Amino acid sequence: MQNVENILGVALLVLYWLFTAAVTLRVVGRRNPVSVTLSWLLVIYILPVLGAVLYLMFGELNLGKQRARRAEAMVEPFLHSIASDFAATKAPPMGGNSLTQGIYQLLATRMGIGALGYQQMALLDTPELIFSHLCDDVRSAQHSIHIETYIWFPGGRVDELSEELIKASARGVKVSLLIDHAGSRPFFRSPWRKRLIDAGIEVVPALPVRLLRALAQRIDLRMHRKLVVIDGRVAYSGSMNIADPLYFKKDANVGAWVDIMLRLDGPAARGLDKVFAWDWEVETGLRRLEPAPPSMPACYKWLSILPSGPGVGDDLIGQAVLSSIYRANDSITISTPYFVPSEAIFNALCQAAERGVRVKVLIPERNDSKLVGWASRAFYQRFLEAGGEIHLFRGGLLHTKAMLMDDQLALVGSVNLDIRSLQLNFELTVALFSPEGCASIRQLLDGYEANSHRLLLADWQQRSRASRVLERGVFFLSPLL
Repeated sequence: MQNVENILGVALLVLYWLFTAAVTLRVVGRRNPVSVTLSWLLVIYILPVLGAVLYLMFGELNLGKQRARRAEAMVEPFLHSIASDFAATKAPPMGGNSLTQGIYQLLATRMGIGALGYQQMALLDTPELIFSHLCDDVRSAQHSIHIETYIWFPGGRVDELSEELIKASARGVKVSLLIDHAGSRPFFRSPWRKRLIDAGIEVVPALPVRLLRALAQRIDLRMHRKLVVIDGRVAYSGSMNIADPLYFKKDANVGAWVDIMLRLDGPAARGLDKVFAWDWEVETGLRRLEPAPPSMPACYKWLSILPSGPGVGDDLIGQAVLSSIYRANDSITISTPYFVPSEAIFNALCQAAERGVRVKVLIPERNDSKLVGWASRAFYQRFLEAGGEIHLFRGGLLHTKAMLMDDQLALVGSVNLDIRSLQLNFELTVALFSPEGCASIRQLLDGYEANSHRLLLADWQQRSRASRVLERGVFFLSPLL
């Protein structure tokens, strides 16, 4: 009996070693950034067996075979549709501004079109403004309403919007909702889902989370875009989910979520509708790439659309952010709820501060994720030592994601400054080139800064030894958050 137990013990040890070695070789063979690879190896060796299982579930970018096939098949028609519909759209030369020129070249090379025009754009910075304009536009919709969001949380103004969507569907408007399954579980379990479907509205859960799916695809890849397009003529994009801050996460003790949405028209709205069509086809297999109308309105203001995620636009937003940081000469201001940047972006920000660029990061004083909050603090010391500024927002959970460089280029959208947003999730950012657009973002960020207090290096260095140890421990996991 003793011999049998010894043999069994040795066999289990050998199996464990072979399993761990196989997963280690798989991690190294993926050729991910060194920081990501080392973080996963740390998890695998600290958590025997469990760490390896976690890697197999969450460590590789795997959409699943069906979605991957659809995404691959969608690339050519998607890019062709953009190029053909907007071939006559000629943005003015941008060679005089290195910031805008860098983004323009990146988009022209990767997406086939560098910039799209719009006639009017409004920056909506309160839930009241956002929901009021949304409801008004839904009431005036004649043909189609496309909504894509990470969170749909019933309650308050969201219920008002839902009623307007039901009325629009009743009068013949085709309403299509693409809602992330993990981010919107309360909605999918609520009576609202059935009410909307019964009203003839298409409700599609994006990237459904099922336990068995974890064996075939990565279950933490999320549809994080925030996008509304009405009749292909008016579009909304920004940081706000379909959630009323007065009802959403009231017990989180972080205050109301603070967000913005851009409302715009013209060819840019049509371009954003093509992003929705891409996501709809990858999820459902149904094509929605509608051709542009015969004549586009004349536009004299310009922006770029940067979709990013598995398929088209891999790391497109990360490249745009890096290009912008390195080209900035005077100032960089960033608003983000989570400050866990990639090594490349963090080094670029520190280098910018060291060469005299005023670099300011605005983040919420209280965060809804304690783990991410500790990971963010691990970056403070070096960033402050390099001359960067950290401003802690006191007016709630600052959820706005915006960057402004030299008051000449603004990046606004759904992207948090963390690895997940930059390399994993489906995200959407709008790059604003016009002086009016950048000025509106400057005014917004100045308002956030006025409602913040600056964290000084001398004060930060007074934190406890326990805090320092916890920061360093979480820092090693930051590439995985």
